[in-house]
Amino acid sequence: MTTTAPQPQPLWQPDAARVEAAAVTRFQTWAAERHGAPAEGGYEALHRWSVEHLETFWEAVVEWFDIRFSTPYARVLGDRTMPGAQWFPGATLNYAEHALRTAADRPDAPALLAVDETHQTRTVSWAELRRQVGSLAAELRALGVRPGDRVSGYLPNIPEAAVALLATAAVGAVWTSCAPDFGARSVLDRFQQVEPVVLFTVDGYRYGGKEHDRRDTVAELRSELPTLRAVVHIPLLGTDAPEGALEWSALTEGDTEPVFEQVPFDHPLWVLYSSGTTGLPKAIVQSQGGILVEHFKQLGLHCDLGPDDRFFWYTSTGWMMWNFLVSGLLTGTTVVLYDGSPGYPETGAQWTVAERTGATLFGTSAAYVMACRKADVHPARDHDLSKVKCVATTGSPLPPDGFRWLHDEFADSGADLWIASVSGGTDVCSCFAGAVPTLPVHIGELQAPCLGTDLQAWDPQGKPLTEEVGELVVTNPMPSMPIHFWNDPDGSRYHDSYFDTYPGVWRHGDWITLTARGSVIIHGRSDSTLNRQGVRMGSADIYEVVERLPEIRESLVIGAEQPDGGYWMPLFVHLAADATLDDTLRTKIKQTIRAELSPRHVPDEIIEVPGIPHTLTGKRIEVPVKRLLQGTPLEKAVNPGSVDNLDLLRFYADLARDRS
Repeated sequence: MTTTAPQPQPLWQPDAARVEAAAVTRFQTWAAERHGAPAEGGYEALHRWSVEHLETFWEAVVEWFDIRFSTPYARVLGDRTMPGAQWFPGATLNYAEHALRTAADRPDAPALLAVDETHQTRTVSWAELRRQVGSLAAELRALGVRPGDRVSGYLPNIPEAAVALLATAAVGAVWTSCAPDFGARSVLDRFQQVEPVVLFTVDGYRYGGKEHDRRDTVAELRSELPTLRAVVHIPLLGTDAPEGALEWSALTEGDTEPVFEQVPFDHPLWVLYSSGTTGLPKAIVQSQGGILVEHFKQLGLHCDLGPDDRFFWYTSTGWMMWNFLVSGLLTGTTVVLYDGSPGYPETGAQWTVAERTGATLFGTSAAYVMACRKADVHPARDHDLSKVKCVATTGSPLPPDGFRWLHDEFADSGADLWIASVSGGTDVCSCFAGAVPTLPVHIGELQAPCLGTDLQAWDPQGKPLTEEVGELVVTNPMPSMPIHFWNDPDGSRYHDSYFDTYPGVWRHGDWITLTARGSVIIHGRSDSTLNRQGVRMGSADIYEVVERLPEIRESLVIGAEQPDGGYWMPLFVHLAADATLDDTLRTKIKQTIRAELSPRHVPDEIIEVPGIPHTLTGKRIEVPVKRLLQGTPLEKAVNPGSVDNLDLLRFYADLARDRS
């Protein structure tokens, strides 16, 4: 079904000067002259060309960003079958070499700006970053690290983590990291799968105004990772290196020119992990070349980043957005690293970081935006954010009220703010849809599918849909799709994760709507769909309307099929400090859902809870709670090392047991 109703006015429209200056505009003009891209028709025409002429598009990306191959490629796409597409066969290159090449032209300019909860800024120049990477890469080789070996980091978002990643890539080894707020079991569930030979660690970290000692956890990691040849100690809290550990300073004091191992395009770059809520996390392997070309496209064209920008995204090393953030170096951008709580000493702390560092692209979570709105934070009034050109959000869909609040807060100060809600996944370490600097922004919508990404919404029979909710699918390969999962020799786990529903087509597990004007609406995970009387709805739609109410801090909605064929849909609410769940509030919640969404999706019960459980990367845990409510024991419903508060899940398990 395609709607013919008049479309609402956009919330924001780029002016002619911004459109003309955008890298994607200049790329389109250049690609029209060199590669036959459409010169007219704007982004929509460019996107259509990029998916219909996939090989030509990616060849144009390689040329535009001057990606340098030490051995040339035979062709762009050797085999486009998914899974197993072969990109740039025969080519060799190195990711770190590209990430550091700005050092030759701007050695004294800042490459990294590091900020902690004291809001003191530490600057690492391009020359210093290159020197440290060169020194550490030489020391890794001296320790016997070879291409393909795994190097792990138990580190916060500090410059040392970025240096370690780049040195690992320079050697041709494979990087993997966890944040130090992960407990030992969570880390071991990840690192034991990949058997690292080197472990970079801190003695602790600072969060929420407190110091957290991690030396006992590090000792446990060392004892449970028998493949380690070396442990490198970074004294963030000022302690001495434990026995047998190497000092970071000793490994990075040399003045050695980096040597960049030239590896095949599909050589592993890093291992990322799924949340692992219902079993061992999937160990997702992405390639040096695939990440390189995808991140150049995403950061250089979609995020419109260049040498004059400062790129800040609130993240930790346990989330793919940290890897994405470090890749900002590819475009010559200054990358801002923040180590600390997102809301310390007060809710608006992230805006303080943006002000202090002169961030031009400010990235955060939708949850943080909504928390600021509820806390009556006024970012543009109380901070000098005149350099912020774009506020981008991910992690969950930005609700319509978040769009309005951001726009109004900046408009009141006279700012022309581009709001970019983006959506992708750890699985590709990139975005399927989101930021386009030349397109309008409509409330509650992602601007468009990304270049080179044939994003569609499909019904269960594989029919494309417009203006209707369907499964998010990608019908052509992307360079950053996993080359494999670790310890999945026959590829069955990889295949079953994405290609089991629609053979040869990537199914991501999200409900989306593609609008007639080409924008994208994300409705939430399709594996936690709310199906009432045949009408399906994503949980994100419920959260958006319920959490607009000032009495609700956060919510969780579950649709659980019952053994007798029934369907129970409870709504769990974590209340604001001064709220009470009485009949008046219950009625208000139900009336809001009925009026703004659907009378079929009014919950069967509204239950007050002490909190909402999340994964370690901050996403609401829906499927494990659903399993608990269906009678699955806690130890089988969830991997305890994957959640932020296991006691909260025990509350839901007790609730399920009491109801049975």
